[in-house]
Amino acid sequence: MAGAVPRAPQQERSRVTRARLLEATVECLVEQGWSGTTTTLVATRAGVSRGAQLHHYPTKAALVMAAVAHLADRRATEIRAEAQALPTGPDRLDRVVDMLAAAFTGPLFVAALEVWVAARTDAELRGALVPLEARVGREMHRLTAELLGADERRPGVREAVQATLDLLRGLGVANLLTDDSARRATLLAAWKQQLKGIVNS
Repeated sequence: MAGAVPRAPQQERSRVTRARLLEATVECLVEQGWSGTTTTLVATRAGVSRGAQLHHYPTKAALVMAAVAHLADRRATEIRAEAQALPTGPDRLDRVVDMLAAAFTGPLFVAALEVWVAARTDAELRGALVPLEARVGREMHRLTAELLGADERRPGVREAVQATLDLLRGLGVANLLTDDSARRATLLAAWKQQLKGIVNS
C-alpha cells in the first residue's frame, strides 16, 4: 500500500507565506489600527513581495478577513492549551473566567476590535465579517461551556454562559484606553459567585 504523498515544496512555501502575511496583519492592526494597516505595509513586515501578497490576498478586506479567522482559531487553540493546566476542583470556574478575561484584553482581541469598528461603515467588510463572527461566536460559546462543565440543557445555564462572554467582551473594550483592572477584578469576583450558583446548582 502506497504511503501518503508528501506535501510539495511549493505548497509548503505557499502555506508559510500565508502564515507570515496573517501574522503581520494582526501585528499591524494592533500597532497601527485599521486605517494605518495597508497591504503594502503588511507585505513589507511579512518579508513577502507585493506580488506574492496580491496572489494570496488581492484586497485588504480579503487579507484582514483571513487574519480575523486566523486569530480566532489561534485564540481558541491557545485557550484549549491553557485549559490543560486548569484544576478540576472548586477553583476551576474562577480560573476559567480569569483565563477567558485575559483573552479579551490581549493583542488578538485588540486586532479583532479594530476590524469590528471598521466594519461598521464598510459594507464589504461588514458583509464578510458578520457570518465569520457568528461562527466564531458559536465556537467560543461552545468552548466556554465545555471548560465550565456547564450543562446547557438546564434552565438559565446557556444564558449564563453567553452573559459571561458578553461581560468579558465589554470589560475588554473598557480596558482599551485606561487600565481598568481594579474595577474588572471586582466585577468578575461578583459574577463568578453568581455563575457558580447557576452552573453548579
